[in-house]
Amino acid sequence: MKPLGLQNRQHGLSLISLLIFGVGAVMLVVVGMRVLPTALEYMAVQRALEKIATSGETSPAAIVSAFDKIAAVEDIASIGGRDLKVTRVQAGVSISFQYEKRIPLYGPASLLLDYKGSARVGGAPQ
Repeated sequence: MKPLGLQNRQHGLSLISLLIFGVGAVMLVVVGMRVLPTALEYMAVQRALEKIATSGETSPAAIVSAFDKIAAVEDIASIGGRDLKVTRVQAGVSISFQYEKRIPLYGPASLLLDYKGSARVGGAPQ
């Protein structure tokens, strides 16, 4: 018989804490699966702007047209060429965008993501 102070104690998770951990992990995976497509689309928009910026095109109509062509190929649906903000800056053109993406989670709960970015055609890099 062991003395009272020297009993072996088991370490680890109880069933309830394992279930709570599992539910939390599943919730994170579900949110990640819903956010990932919008993040990939945002990166595709950024790549499209970089591609247009390296082309050297400075006409706003040509920039909008080029973006719409790239968006059709890259399957970009959240933003179109008409949503781009094309402004003249010193020695070039600045192209920027901003949009929100609302992702429904469960019932009245949703996640709102605010995406924005820009690129510069000609002149010093931004």
